[in-house]
Amino acid sequence: MNSLTDPQELVSRFNEDEAVWRRYQQRRDLRRLRGSSSPCPEEILDRLDWLEAERECRVRRYVGRPIP
Repeated sequence: MNSLTDPQELVSRFNEDEAVWRRYQQRRDLRRLRGSSSPCPEEILDRLDWLEAERECRVRRYVGRPIP
């Protein structure tokens, strides 16, 4: 079955996206509560929060075999 139409794959991707979104919101809210005094614009800080949330929540699928 094509992975684009596989219901389990769609559910898995949705759940992963939802986890990333929730973690991003948590990180952004925490930063705002702390009163970040960074000289960077808000858009850049939001982008950094998004990248960190993705790093924490996305499943990494590797191809090949591990190098010892």
